[in-house]
Amino acid sequence: MNVRNVFAIVLIGSLLAVPAIAGDKYLYGAPDLTATISGTNEFSPGDEVALSVKIENRGLNEVKISQSSLIARDDLPNTAKLASVSLASGSAPVVVKTDMQMVGDIAGGSSTVVAFTVRFDKGAAPGTYTLPLTVRYTYLTNAEQYGTDTITYRYGTETVEIPLQVRVTRQVSLAVTDIATQYMNVGTEGYLTLTIANTGFEDATNAVVRIARNGNAPLVPTDSSVYIGDFPPGSVTRPVFKVAVSSEAEEEVYPLNVYVEYTDEDGDTTTSDSVTIGVPVGGKIDFEVISAPSQVNPGGKAVIEIVYRNSGAAPVYNAQARVSAVDPFSSSDDTAFLGDIAPGETVKARFEVTVDAAATTKMYGLDSEIRYRDALDNSQISDTMKVEIEVVPKSGAMTALSNPLVISVIVVGILGAGYYLVSKRKTK
Repeated sequence: MNVRNVFAIVLIGSLLAVPAIAGDKYLYGAPDLTATISGTNEFSPGDEVALSVKIENRGLNEVKISQSSLIARDDLPNTAKLASVSLASGSAPVVVKTDMQMVGDIAGGSSTVVAFTVRFDKGAAPGTYTLPLTVRYTYLTNAEQYGTDTITYRYGTETVEIPLQVRVTRQVSLAVTDIATQYMNVGTEGYLTLTIANTGFEDATNAVVRIARNGNAPLVPTDSSVYIGDFPPGSVTRPVFKVAVSSEAEEEVYPLNVYVEYTDEDGDTTTSDSVTIGVPVGGKIDFEVISAPSQVNPGGKAVIEIVYRNSGAAPVYNAQARVSAVDPFSSSDDTAFLGDIAPGETVKARFEVTVDAAATTKMYGLDSEIRYRDALDNSQISDTMKVEIEVVPKSGAMTALSNPLVISVIVVGILGAGYYLVSKRKTK
C-alpha cells in the first residue's frame, strides 16, 4: 500500500468521526407581549408630546427537542413576527396624531420602543385615562418535517389590545375674553386692560398675571405683572398693565403673551401655559406745518406766524413749538407755547427773527419741532418739520429809506425846517 492510499483512508476515517449536527424542535411556546409608557405618564391640558411606548415580548419556549435527524427551524414559536402597532384615544380627551407603525419582529426576551405624537385637549378634566394600544403580529404555530430535507411552516395571526394609562393633572387654563386699550399709540405708552377667565380645574392661590413681549413685536411691557391672589376655576379677573409702543411700529394689531404664575394645591409654584393675544395699536402722534411761507427782508426784524396741525391719532398736552434759527437768521424768541392740541386741531405760533443784511434773497427752510406731554404725562418730541421763510428784496420806498445818504438828507431837511420855523417865530 502506497502513501497516497494510506492518506485517503485516514481522511475518510476522520470525516466519519465528525458527529452529525443536531436540529432543534420546540413543542410549546408563543409570544407574550406587554407594553408600558417610557418616562412620565402625567401630562397637562394642552400638552402635545411624543409618547414613547416600550413593547416587550416575555414569551418562552418551554419544551425543546434536539435530534440529529431534525432540521433546524428558521423561526421560533415565541417570536412575534411582522408586528404592527397602533394607538387609539379611547374615551380620553386626547388626539393621537400618529398612524399605525410597523415594528418588525420582536423575539422572545427582547423589546422595542415606538413613539406616538399625542395632543391633550386644552379643556381636559383632571383624572386617569386609558389609551388602548393594539398590536397585530404573526407567529409560528407548527413546523412539520418531511424526511431529512423538507420542513413545512404554519403561521397564525394574533391581535392583542394592551391598556396604557395616562394621567391629566390639574392646571390653570386661561381664556382672554376681552382686550381694551387706552392711549396705545405708536411711539407712546398706554394702558392695556384684559378680561381673563380661569377655564381650568386648578384652584390657584397667590396668582400673578404677567404679560411678556412676543418675539420682536413692538409692544414692550413697562408694568408687566399684576397680583390677583386667589384664582379658582371659573373666576374672572381684569388686570391693567402699562405697555410702551415702539416708534417704529405702525397702526396695526400686534401679539403679546399672557400667563399666570400661581401656587397649586400641592404648594408648588407653577406657571400656566402662555396665551398669545392681539393688541390693537393706534396711529402715530404727528404734526405738520400748514401755513404759507413767511416773507422777510434782509437786514430787518420780522414776526413770523406758523400754523401747526395735529395730524396724529391722539391728543397732546402742554405743547411747545420751537424753531432753530440758523444763518442768515437769528432769534432771541425761538419758543412758543401752544397748549393742548386735539387730533385735527390747528394752532398758531409767532416767532421774532432777525435777518442778516447780507442775506441772499431766496427760500430758506428752518427746522421746527414740538415738545409735548402724552396722555400718561411722558415727555415726547415730535419729528422735525420744515418751516419755509422767503427772503425778498425790499420795495422801492423801503430801499430808499434804508440808504444812508437818503437818511442823512432827510435828517438835514428836518433839522433845517425846524430851524426855519424857530427863526421865523423870533422875528415876529
